Amino acid sequence: MEKNVFVKLRHRVQVKPNATVSIGDISQLIGNDRHTIERLKEIPLYRIQPSDKNIVILDVMRVVDAIVHTDASLEVQTIGPAQTIIEVIYKKRKFSLVYFLLVWLLLFIGSGMAIMNFHEDVSMQQVHQRLYTMITGEKIDKPLLLQIPYSLGLGIGMILFFNHVFRKRINEEPSPLEVEMFNYQQSLDQYVILHENKESMRRIADD
Repeated sequence: MEKNVFVKLRHRVQVKPNATVSIGDISQLIGNDRHTIERLKEIPLYRIQPSDKNIVILDVMRVVDAIVHTDASLEVQTIGPAQTIIEVIYKKRKFSLVYFLLVWLLLFIGSGMAIMNFHEDVSMQQVHQRLYTMITGEKIDKPLLLQIPYSLGLGIGMILFFNHVFRKRINEEPSPLEVEMFNYQQSLDQYVILHENKESMRRIADD
């Protein structure tokens, strides 16, 4: 009976420094012989070196080569991505309350200035004054009846737009910011795969 092994590489795997990466760590294996599959998962592929820094790219051909060298009678078929991104996770720095407060203050002041400058550019105060005059027939410098609901609505609109109240998600739909971050991560992963994968590049120089 022919032994088939189906290999599907994971897109991204996080490991610790100096870890040994095995086939089972970076891929999903399916076959008609469970004992063989478990044995293949334990095959070591790569050991993380200090020179690797935080990103290593492993190609599917490395996995196929390791499987064939272990058992040449296996018929290997690959599914999915051709590379796996190995992300080396180092110890995080301790949380600094002072650093957090400085970043929060900077973002708070910056976002506030951006909103105020936008409103100044579009003459929002004059718009509120004119709307108030049109609705009530009275002319005042500070139409709080419009400005207060507008300010509250601005904050509620931002919460609905980003789909988060602090760490709690309002619904399962991703926010526009999350979609943009996802697209950015996809582009970044593609760049890393093309530039960090030594097996995908070959330079032939004339003598």
